[in-house]
Amino acid sequence: MKITVFGAGAYGISIACQLAKKESNNIMLWTENKKLFDEFNKSHQFKSKFPSLEVPNNIKITENYEDAMKDTNLIFIITSAKYVNNICDNIKYYYKNTPICIAAKGIELESLNTLSNLAKNKLDTNNISVISGPTFAIDLINNNPAALAIAGYNKKTIKIVKENLQNETLKLRESSDIIGIQLCGSIKNIIAIAAGILKGLGYTESTQAFLINESLHDMKNIIHHLGGKRKTILSFAGIGDLLLTCSSAKSRNYSFGYVIGSTKNKEKINEYLKNNTVEGYYTLNSVYKMLQKKGINIPLITLIYNIVINYEDPNNLATFLINKD
Repeated sequence: MKITVFGAGAYGISIACQLAKKESNNIMLWTENKKLFDEFNKSHQFKSKFPSLEVPNNIKITENYEDAMKDTNLIFIITSAKYVNNICDNIKYYYKNTPICIAAKGIELESLNTLSNLAKNKLDTNNISVISGPTFAIDLINNNPAALAIAGYNKKTIKIVKENLQNETLKLRESSDIIGIQLCGSIKNIIAIAAGILKGLGYTESTQAFLINESLHDMKNIIHHLGGKRKTILSFAGIGDLLLTCSSAKSRNYSFGYVIGSTKNKEKINEYLKNNTVEGYYTLNSVYKMLQKKGINIPLITLIYNIVINYEDPNNLATFLINKD
């Protein structure tokens, strides 16, 4: 079976390697990164991202949308959230109702839509699923036991994704809440920035746990107001991913927050954003605007927005937690 993976970042590569464990699969990895494309074609390796990784022989790479889509049986979209709209625009000319799995995390800024709804509308299909959960790319590459939540618009799409992605080290647990799974995967990146801010300010794990506990209630309320199920917060995409991204420097969102808290320097903050993909920064903008548009008041999100976007004093975060009802 041919499986196309759009996005050759660290996470896209790690998912491609998981898919390649099934030897009958042929993985086509699409990228617009010319340097990465040339590197792979010369060495069949991704040394710039994973120096010691022996890339499976059933993974190939392309820069061409038509080649990526030709005769494909399953599609994964694993780009940054802000690029999903562009991916859909470029593949719709070749799309034939093929099952899609979206591993990108975020809310699309222009439409303020979930990525599944964006793809559904752009490609006119219900054959869409999403995955989200506590998995760092390097841990997948190293085959550490890990787990993801999966949800979709139909059982058929979920089934084909599970058959090809789940294996002896990666577990997929089904959820009936495609909205909640995506909101969890989006909002946890925002909270991870806040956790990094607290760490950068010198606060201990106790204060970070305080933040995580408070944010769980807010996430649950956001999910409910936007049509999801409160209990989804207990899934791999919820508390599992929140704990992971809010406690590890492997998370670029957490590391970005650390820069904000430790330096309080606008130039250094902008330099980090320039040199790193920080999904939470993009998502913070879209989630904040979505909540404002729908009249949903979540003071913690507003405060993080003001600290990150408007450069307000990061110390306001700890003060807020103490005074929050």
